[in-house]
Amino acid sequence: MRRSIWWIAAMAAGLGACLTVAAVAGAMSLRGGAAITTGTHKPTIRTSHGSCAGATVPQGRLLARAVLPASTVAQGPPSGAAIPPGTYNGVTPPFPQQPVQGFSGILPAGGGEFWAMPDNGYGTKENSADWLLRIYRIRPDFKTASGGSGSASVDGFISLRDPLGRFPFPLVRQDRLLTGADIDPESIFELADGTFWIGDEFGPWMLHFDAAGRLLQQPAPLPGVKSPQNPGLAPGEMPTLGRSKGFEAAALATNQQHAYVFLEGPLLADPDQRRRLVEEFDLRTGRFTGRSWAYHAEDPISLVADAKTIAGRRLLVMERDDVEGAQAHLKRVYAIDLDKTDAQGFVAKREIVDLLGLADPDGVSLPAQPGDRGLGNPFSFPLRSVESILPLSGGRLMVANDNNYPFDAGRHAGQPDGNEWIVVRPACGWRGSAPSSAASPRNVGQRTGR
Repeated sequence: MRRSIWWIAAMAAGLGACLTVAAVAGAMSLRGGAAITTGTHKPTIRTSHGSCAGATVPQGRLLARAVLPASTVAQGPPSGAAIPPGTYNGVTPPFPQQPVQGFSGILPAGGGEFWAMPDNGYGTKENSADWLLRIYRIRPDFKTASGGSGSASVDGFISLRDPLGRFPFPLVRQDRLLTGADIDPESIFELADGTFWIGDEFGPWMLHFDAAGRLLQQPAPLPGVKSPQNPGLAPGEMPTLGRSKGFEAAALATNQQHAYVFLEGPLLADPDQRRRLVEEFDLRTGRFTGRSWAYHAEDPISLVADAKTIAGRRLLVMERDDVEGAQAHLKRVYAIDLDKTDAQGFVAKREIVDLLGLADPDGVSLPAQPGDRGLGNPFSFPLRSVESILPLSGGRLMVANDNNYPFDAGRHAGQPDGNEWIVVRPACGWRGSAPSSAASPRNVGQRTGR
């Protein structure tokens, strides 16, 4: 999700001294009573490669890559009318149809295809009322050492909507198709019955949709946590969470009875701004259980972008900065264990792969054009919003970006980023296995459908 400087300044000025530690205590129930700590941490830019147990990890390897062009559109009404006038990376909104961009979650769809869910569109509630919320079905033709075009195509979509009237607040459209001004979908997982749970940032809420995209029940809030965009804020009530810092990551437990839901950023009044809450969500009741863990981010302003369960309560977590290109310094995947904590009560955390420094000896990312960043050997993924991970069989990992079309240009200055899909083999593996539904891209290994 793209973030704008104007609202950061407004939030800082408006909230300032109004928030207290009591607000944190009311919203948190950290398992084991994690200590409140203060201070900052400066991430280390890693240029060497050591052992998996050391301060630096061995270099991972790029196995496959596919790119959905930035200009890809799907049928639908014109969009982008509320984007401020101007030209962004050579693109001038509005658009005659619906751009296909901004993937914040990916899931296997079977037959070599993947579900890809965009977020709320153009980065804010205010400019995304004409963005229709969908889950797209994407077919990548991965380029590998053995071949492949490196392209991707759209094979259809599911429209998210509320015909049953479950959403308790007014919607933009009378036909009750959901838009980027209604909710901000950022995380997604699918149950065995074909229904989807989606994590939102405006509430933040957990939202349950059927296989046809219909909202099944009222949004499920996290008690004590509200964002500035929450339409239920009472007059004079202060939010407890920053703008666009909601349920960016949500991982389905292996028993399909619970999920582990992450806040992307810290609670506003938390003295340790590196703390990211992990909340247990009961899929049988559709409510949060009150059980909570604490994840320690690398930096107070770094973001938890995605999470997937690998076995038991062991998860993979994508953590990133919010910059692109040469300024990017944190695009890493960590393995965590909710059953293990450090002396301060934070969950155990181990780096798996650094996406800013991958080996590409087979030239999978090539050819490159003059001015391209990070293509070749070594390969880098210096895109602003790296927001989707998916464990695959054989210890491989799929990663995709939210390209924030047309605003981001991490791969080539002045050119809008495409939706890039890569498959990497981390040098440091993880215990457990990928979900049985995980599909393997062509020429990288066997492929299994759902």
